[in-house]
Amino acid sequence: MPKHPVPKKKTSKQATKSRYSTFQKGVRKDLTNRVNLTKCSDCGVTKLAHHVCEECGKYKGRQVKNLQKQVEKITKVKA
Repeated sequence: MPKHPVPKKKTSKQATKSRYSTFQKGVRKDLTNRVNLTKCSDCGVTKLAHHVCEECGKYKGRQVKNLQKQVEKITKVKA
């Protein structure tokens, strides 16, 4: 049965954190370049492009989402 590679010495907390922070900065940089934020034409709130506005519920000037409608959740079984 082959043996698995084992590190010779313990990795310090500083080395682990710096490696993770470098990875995190790169991911953040990639996401900022990919996410396309635009302003809603009706309410002016920033939203994702080609998505329904969460504040007013409109998409391309049409009302798509009814925000006044509230759904009652059933939490107890009525006997």
